[in-house]
Amino acid sequence: MTEHDKLVRDRIPEVVRENDETPVTHVADGEEYRRRLREKLCEEAEEFREDGDPEELADVLEVVAAIRDATESDREELERLLEEKAEERGRFDDGVVLERVE
Repeated sequence: MTEHDKLVRDRIPEVVRENDETPVTHVADGEEYRRRLREKLCEEAEEFREDGDPEELADVLEVVAAIRDATESDREELERLLEEKAEERGRFDDGVVLERVE
């Protein structure tokens, strides 16, 4: 038996059964679902940070989309906020590293 206690993609229980194992699951909803999505975002971002694999970046984007949907965030509003922050503080295009402030 292996403990996981984490949010997984919808078809993972099916994959587990195909491997002749028995998944024990429950469906998270409400605040638990939103909390587990935030945890999943950190998990996927860490995996991408470790190896830079584009598949991990795709997982990050999938989780971001799920968070947007779960919080009923308006895509246009998020785009507006993104642009507003870019205008105020810039983007990450130039690779600037702040080493210290003296």
